[in-house]
Amino acid sequence: MFWNQFKTVFLLTSLSVLLFLFGYWVGGRTGLIFAFGFSLLMNFITYFYSDKIVLKLYKAQPLDKNKFSYVYDIVHELTDQANMPMPKLWYMPTSMANAFATGRNPKHASVAVTQGILDILEEHELRGVLAHELSHVKNRDILVATVAATIAMSIAYLADILRWSFIFGGRSRDRDGGGWSAIIVAILMPIAATMIQLAISRSREYLADETGAKISHDPLALASALEKLHHNVKSKKFRPKSNVQSSTASLFIVYPFSASGLVSLFSTHPPMEKRITRLRSMVK
Repeated sequence: MFWNQFKTVFLLTSLSVLLFLFGYWVGGRTGLIFAFGFSLLMNFITYFYSDKIVLKLYKAQPLDKNKFSYVYDIVHELTDQANMPMPKLWYMPTSMANAFATGRNPKHASVAVTQGILDILEEHELRGVLAHELSHVKNRDILVATVAATIAMSIAYLADILRWSFIFGGRSRDRDGGGWSAIIVAILMPIAATMIQLAISRSREYLADETGAKISHDPLALASALEKLHHNVKSKKFRPKSNVQSSTASLFIVYPFSASGLVSLFSTHPPMEKRITRLRSMVK
């Protein structure tokens, strides 16, 4: 657990340094101030409104307390054990088995489950999944993901400014090694930022697996659930209608889109085999 926390802090620091260096390189002190101000603004917006946006995006509805009372009972038990407030529970009418947590802090948290996950998991496996999602809330992963995403987006925005500035002659073609160096930097910086952002996401997934297994006292149940979800997602993937939906993939317990080969480098989730192996190794 300590290693994952340390890695997250290191990667977030690296991402922030990358943003400020890039801002300074693009526009000197003015660029540095702009980069800082823009990242603060985007963090504020996403911190307070991202949960509402995501729930609406996936057409989530409040989970029926009468029909799914056992889910409420499980979450009540887990939140008591974790000393957390009860989150709002949501339902997504899709056959793909998945779940996610969102919300800016434990007092304003939501956990959403799909019809698919309610159909295929045994109750003890669902308990493991819900413990994983509550761990994201407890570990403030939504905040961490928000900060990482907005810093990466700020870097991408600065890269766009740099590219257009070069195209229209607003930036000297002889500065800092010429125009080609500006183009290369404008291309590579967003890629580097994205890679760091995704590494943070994968680290937080490992941490949520570990914390969730400890809250539920049943790492094998979560491991079993992940196996079932992994096979289900392979046959029933979300087909993103926009970049917005693709950008929310990190929220889900199982990556909802296909990822293999080089594409897996840009996955928000660690390899499923490693997650399952780690969970099984927790059983003594």
